[in-house]
Amino acid sequence: MTIGIPDIRVGHWSDPDGETGCTVLIFPAGTIGSCEIRGGAPASRELDVLAPDKTVPFVDAVVLTGGSAFGLAAADGVMRYLEELGRGVPTPGGNVPIVPALALFDLAAGDPTARPTAESGYAAAKATTGDQYLTGRVGAGTGAYTSQWRGPERVPGGVGYAERRWNDLVVGAICVVNAFGDIDDGSTEITLEPFTLLGSLDPAARTHTTIGAVVTNARLDKVGCHIVAQGAHDGLARAVTPPHARFDGDGFITAATGSVEADVDLVRLMALATVTEAIRSVGLAAG
Repeated sequence: MTIGIPDIRVGHWSDPDGETGCTVLIFPAGTIGSCEIRGGAPASRELDVLAPDKTVPFVDAVVLTGGSAFGLAAADGVMRYLEELGRGVPTPGGNVPIVPALALFDLAAGDPTARPTAESGYAAAKATTGDQYLTGRVGAGTGAYTSQWRGPERVPGGVGYAERRWNDLVVGAICVVNAFGDIDDGSTEITLEPFTLLGSLDPAARTHTTIGAVVTNARLDKVGCHIVAQGAHDGLARAVTPPHARFDGDGFITAATGSVEADVDLVRLMALATVTEAIRSVGLAAG
């Protein structure tokens, strides 16, 4: 499926019985990317190459996956799919696709042995050319929950998407919300209760993560993409209480296709807004 930014495609692979899945975003050639992690317990792959001081500027795809660190294997299938299309950094041994991945913990949600594999990632990559639901309990959000500090009273999470436009500039955010905290609609009082209960919580209630990707048609370099990823986390902090716990792996990747000149601070603010809206939309769907 496509979103409001030309040539960016999204596909899901979902396992409703096992309560896990993965989501793949494929970008046009020449897309620039960077990232920022603020949670204390990330599960990730190929993020170092996105740092502003690293040589490779381009990103071919992003994988958002369940299955904790096991689910990062889904990126192998996405690399194979892109290699078949001739995508990637040219090397003497052939092209090497750049496919960073972020994972969330859903092993306690359904079947702990059900995890996205390389075949799952390949299937999600192929699905980017078809029609699917963009949001809901699909893909990486199939086994996602929020308010997990509440124990059995936790609330279903999932995938949310929001988009903002300013003239020709478009910024979108796809977020997979699997939060320890509550989704905050802007009216919630900040409570200390989640952290005062930590000692009595089941360990599974302390293992989660909200991950996502901000996508834009802005012309940004890697430093600009990193700045926009910072804005994405500002949006998360508005929409989840508490955010960025030491046992969360909260992370965002920014990808910029580069067709529209734009001020990086405007794009960062739009990222804040879209991430806030995307996460809150998951709460509205659950309610």
